[in-house]
Amino acid sequence: QVHLAESGGGLVQPGGSLRLSCVGTGSVFSKSILAWYRQTPGRERERVAFIGPSGTPSYARSVEGRFTISRDNAKNAWYLQMNSLKSEDTAVYYCNTFPLKEEYWGQGTQVTVSS
Repeated sequence: QVHLAESGGGLVQPGGSLRLSCVGTGSVFSKSILAWYRQTPGRERERVAFIGPSGTPSYARSVEGRFTISRDNAKNAWYLQMNSLKSEDTAVYYCNTFPLKEEYWGQGTQVTVSS
C-alpha cells in the first residue's frame, strides 16, 4: 500500500520561505512524474508544480519564479522550496503523482502565510 507523507509546513511571514518534503513508501517513484498540489477551503485543488523522472520541472503561473520542485530518487522523496511567500499561498499542501492517484492522498501539510 502506497503512503505519502508530507512535512515542513508552518506559519511564516509574507516574504519568508519554507521547504516542504514528501516521502513515499510502498512503491518506487523514480519513473513517476511527481507533483505538489494545494487546496484552500471552498476552492478547487490546484496543481502547484510537477517534476519529470529526469528532473524537468513545471510550475503553475502563480508560483513560477518563487517555488522550486526537486526530487531525490534514492530516498523516494520530493521537495518544494517556497520563497517569497504571499498570503495567497496559504493552503494545505499535498504531494502526489501527475496524473494524480486518488488513493495516494496523504494528510497534507498546512502552510500559513501571515504577519
